[in-house]
This record gives sequence, C-alpha cells and structure tokens, in this order.
Amino acid sequence: MVTSTDLTGRVAGIPDAELVERALAYVREHGAEVALPTGETVLSHAQGMLRILDGLRVDDAARAAACLFGLVAYVPGTEAEIAPRFGDEVARLVDGVRQLLRIGAIAGSRPDAEPSKNEAQARHEQVEALRKMLLAFAQDIRVVLVRLASRLQTLRWLAETKQAPLPGVARETLDIYAPLANRLGIWQMKWELEDLAFRFEQPDTYKRIAKLLDEKRIEREGYIASAIARLQSELATAGIPAEVSGRPKHIYSIWKKMRGKELDFADLYDVRAFRVIVDDIKDCYTVLGIVHHIWQPIPREFDDYISRPKANGYKSLHTVVIGDDGRAFEVQIRTHEMHHFAEYGVAAHWRYKEAGSRGYAGQFSASERYDEKIAWLRQLLAWKDDADHSVAHDESWEQIKHAAIDDHIYVLTPQARVVALPQGATAVDFAYYLHSDLGHRCRGARVDGTMVPLNTPLKNGQTVEIIAVKQGGPSRDWLNADLGYLASSRARAKVRAWFNALDSQETIAQGRALIDKTLQREGKTAVKLEDLATRLGFKTPEELFAAVAKDEFSLRHVEHALRHPEGEVQAPLSEEDAVTKKSRATSVARGAKSGVLVVGVDSLMTQMSRCCKPAPPDDIVGFVTRGRGVSIHRRSCHTFQQLAARAPERVIQTEWGQKSHAAVYPVDIHVEAIDRQGLLRDISEVLSREKINVTGVKTLSSKGVARMQFTAEVSEATQLQRALLLIEEVQGVLQAKRK
Repeated sequence: MVTSTDLTGRVAGIPDAELVERALAYVREHGAEVALPTGETVLSHAQGMLRILDGLRVDDAARAAACLFGLVAYVPGTEAEIAPRFGDEVARLVDGVRQLLRIGAIAGSRPDAEPSKNEAQARHEQVEALRKMLLAFAQDIRVVLVRLASRLQTLRWLAETKQAPLPGVARETLDIYAPLANRLGIWQMKWELEDLAFRFEQPDTYKRIAKLLDEKRIEREGYIASAIARLQSELATAGIPAEVSGRPKHIYSIWKKMRGKELDFADLYDVRAFRVIVDDIKDCYTVLGIVHHIWQPIPREFDDYISRPKANGYKSLHTVVIGDDGRAFEVQIRTHEMHHFAEYGVAAHWRYKEAGSRGYAGQFSASERYDEKIAWLRQLLAWKDDADHSVAHDESWEQIKHAAIDDHIYVLTPQARVVALPQGATAVDFAYYLHSDLGHRCRGARVDGTMVPLNTPLKNGQTVEIIAVKQGGPSRDWLNADLGYLASSRARAKVRAWFNALDSQETIAQGRALIDKTLQREGKTAVKLEDLATRLGFKTPEELFAAVAKDEFSLRHVEHALRHPEGEVQAPLSEEDAVTKKSRATSVARGAKSGVLVVGVDSLMTQMSRCCKPAPPDDIVGFVTRGRGVSIHRRSCHTFQQLAARAPERVIQTEWGQKSHAAVYPVDIHVEAIDRQGLLRDISEVLSREKINVTGVKTLSSKGVARMQFTAEVSEATQLQRALLLIEEVQGVLQAKRK
C-alpha cells in the first residue's frame, strides 16, 4: 500500500488516532530487541514514554514521534521510511528529538571540594545557557515534552532494574531537565525527575532523608488526601467556594530547603503541605480561621504575606498546624489573583526554587523578556490541560507548537562549552566571542566536523571549531554587511578597532619616515625625538609623527627647530593656517583664479584647504583665517567642523563662481588593493586615459595589501567619480575612494 502526505503533514487515509498504534507496531517489527545505551530496549522505552505522555495530553503526532525516535537513532535504514509512512509532521518531530539528544551531559560531575566563586558562577552561566539552548534548539515545544518524557522513562527503568546511569546523566537531569519541567509547570514530572536523579547522584543522602521521613510517599499522599477532604467538608458547610490541593514534599525538595534555609530536618514544618485558593481576600482570612479551628496552629510559624507582602510582591497566608497524627504540616491560603502572580509573575515559584538560598530570601534577578515567554508557555499548557477536544484546545496547541522561546542561538565549542550568539551569527562572531585575538586570526571553521565558508550562519546546537593562523588580522570584507560575515555588533567593533589601530600605526610610520629624512638632511640624527617633540609643542614623538603625516604640521618648523636649538622655536601654525597653505601642486594654488565666489564680499583672497581639497561641484563653505584670507572647505570636512565649532562667527557662506577652463583642483585618491606586480602601472593607465594629471603618489604595502594615495588634478569632482569607478574594476582593487 502506497501512502501520501497532505499539506498538514498527516498521512492521507490514516486518522490521527491510528498513528500511535501504527508507530508502535513499526517499533515491534524493527526494534523489539534493539537495546539503547542504558540496556533498555527501544520498544520498552517507547511504551514507557507513551504512559508518561498520556498524562500530559500530548497530541498523537508527538506520541508517534516518541515511539519512533529511538528506533531511527539506533536502527539503520528506518529514517527514510518515517515521512512516507507517518507523515512530514511526525518526521519533523522525530528529527527535532534526535537533535536534542546531541546536548550531552555537562562534562564531569560535581567535585567533592567546594568550587571557587568564579568556577561556581561559570558553571551557573553554562547550566542556564544549556537550559535556554534546549528550548531554543526545539522549534516545536512538543519536542521538549518528548525529550523530558524520554529522560524520565530512562530514570524509571534504571531505578526499577537497579542499574547505575551513565556518567553525567543524573547531574544533567538536576541541572537542566527537572528545572525545565518546573518552568513549564509540569509539576509531577519535575519532582519525579528530581527524586530519581537525586537518588543516583547522592544515594546516601537520599536514603537518610527517606528514613527521616519515616513514611512512604503513598502514605504521606494518603494523609494529605484525607486532610483535604476534611477541610473541603468544613468549607462547604461554611459556604466558601475554594480549590484545595495537596503539596506533598518530595525528598529532593526537602534536601534543597534544608540547605537553602540552613535548617535541621526537625525544624521543617512543610514536609507535608497543601494549598487553598479562594475568590477574595476576605475568604482567605475566613479559611484561616477554619483551619485553626480544625487543627492546632503553631503561632510562631504563622506568616501574613497579604498585609505585609514580600519584597518581590508575593502575597499569601502561610500557617503551620499540628495534624491528627501529631505531625506538623503547612497550609497556604491565597486568592486566584495571588496564585496567578506567584506562578507567572516576577515572584514565580520556579524562580526562587532555582535561585537557592538567595531565592528563599526573596533576592533574584530575572530576565523579564525571557520570563514573560516562559510564563506565556506555562499559561498555554495550563489552558491545554483544562480544555477538552474543542476548537480552543486545537488553537492552543497550534500556538504552543510554534512558540519562539529565545532570540539567540546556542552553539558549542569542541570542549562542550555553550556560547550564546545573536540570530544569524557566523563562525567569525563565534571566534570574536571567545577571544579578540582568535577572531583576528580566524581563517576557517569546521561546523560539526565539516569545513564551511566563514559567512555561513550558524544553527542551534552545532559544534564550532575555529581554524586560525599564528599571526594575522581581519579582512575588511568582514565589515561589509552585504557579505554577511558578522552579525554581532561586539565583533564588528573589534574589527573596526583593529583597522583603526592599523591605520594609526601606518600614519605614524609615514610621519616618522619624513622626520628621519629631515634629520638626515640637516645632519641632526643624534637629536632625541622626545626632546624635539616637546620643543615643538607635542606630548609624544608619536603625536608629532601623526601630525606631520597628515599634513597638519609643516616640516619647516622641524627644520627651524633643528637649525636654532638654543633660540626660540617659531610657534606652529594655527589649525586654520595649517589647512589653508597654498598648494604648490595646482594651477589654482599658483595664482590662477580659484573660481570661488565669497557671497557679499568682493576681492577677498581665498585659498583651497589642503585637508579636504574641494573641487567643483562640491558643497563648499568658507572660514576666515587670521591674515591668510578665506580657506575653502568641503562642508562635510571634519577639520572645518572642528573650526566652526570653536569659532562659528568666522564661518562664511561661499559658492563656486564662473568656471574657468584653465583651473584644475588637487584631490587625493585612496586606493586599497591586493598587492601584485604591475598594480601601480594599471591604476596609472586608468588615470592617464581619463586625462587626469597625477602630481604625487604614496604607497605602502603590508601583509599583502597595498594602500596607495594619489594626488591628482581634476577640473571638477565628477571627472574624479568616473575615474574611481574604472579603478575599482582593475584586477585586485578592493576599494577606490576620494579622501
């Protein structure tokens, strides 16, 4: 019989109710004797999970996936048959559960010695990341429920057969899976996971507390049930509608509370407890009176958190009374609103449980955005439990199935450390997260053992290994958003900082070379550079080198200082003078008409500034200098903006006058390219074809990358734009721009 799937993923002709039976039959046929690593058979594991999931009211597709994922993982050749036989939806769920199996136990068990504060904090962060990773890894919340059921069935089977679990399983359950069940509000699964894992993790402590309890769990629950029945009868007589539920303490919870509150077992009064939920505050106090009438209260153990709420906003009445058997038990009384706040608000039950002793004191720090999503999921799960097979039930499941838990992805290092990265992050982001130097030296990456391009987006649960060179730096391509190398702003900032430092070093090197040539020409190579920089008004030689390289400080002042070591050094040019010196490279600077019109002023001397080298039709502005006329800047010029901020009254509006055919303007062209033989010749040919005269060239090659600066003469800026486009087409050129 050939089956086909419809758009919903269901197999045509197979009702949902038959999916589970068909899946179980398929497991019997192909894996009845196949054993899991624990020794349990695939069939036994599937049947155990079905019993657990039946209590959670999980839909048939998820129950079928629970039967099949173990078979697919351990019986070759079965994976390809899942979608044709059971539908695309079941196949997706099976694949999702198998992916979660990749999240192994946290390496190593808890050491006997107390860990240091830093180690404990690092462990806490890793556990929390693993918890979030588990949820983020599963795009369908049903996958998480199946995974929880699988872990619970494994522990049940190990306890029943009295076998020890694999290393790390118990610790992983206590750190990840039990808190996850707690966050999702699956209380029965939570306490059973905790008790079974605690039994394997600390068997001696478990047995000691079990002996101290001096009663079996069934007996404790039986007593609670009888106490609830008695209280319900009294409340019905008083006409008070209320929900009464038992809270029998389990062994792991008792142990945690003894540690968290630093109490002896004899001081614990809430080993047995139940909760009463009523409609309004008045009924809370009425119920309190009835409880104290039925059982004898212990006065010092009464807490009124309604009139005096906890610092975190928690409200409830807590009282401890002596039962008919002479043993104490706790009663909590609250309204529906208080209960909702305690379960889903900032004082959520799971938050203080997981915070340990700090949590019991009401101190915690919650991630509100994440907590809101978890609270929303828990409300949906509660809605599902209360609903029957109605439309509302189906709609709630549709919302749960596709719930987005987190905005991050979680990937692993080869040492199984969890790293949280933003959506769309790549191996380069991963490298920079681990260490800035590793990011700079990153040249390749293996994801799950396979080499991938560095701009490949990572996915949840992948293991990433960085391939790095011994020395090197990042590529400028990594800053190109269109190429998709970096998704993290933190990583982008580190790359920019590296290039800024590199540019600064190159600038200083250029300036030092100019100073050294000047010293050699003047025969003053023995002069201390620190003393020379101080005489010229600079704090360090590096500041002097940078100013000289940027044409912000004239070498004539250096020559003057060298020729007159005992005399008064001529003060450096002011900033506006330095940027308005006449250029000897252009006809405009040699005295030709500049073609610049100063609005409202006639016959006013103008100079083209050397810092930005304006040319028509640039948007220009003037700045009145002291004794050197008006310096003309591009309006976007950084130097002009600094000058205007200090002396705005000296800014003057300017515009280009009538164009002179004889006038040419100096401009600087910056080219960055992969260094090769003939590169300078090819770029020069482009400028020659465009009839652009080059008056100066500076080149610097470092680590295979050539950086060139051309000073050229153009009649207008549009002529330069055409040349830049042609230069970028030259082989090996990475970018060409006007400086």
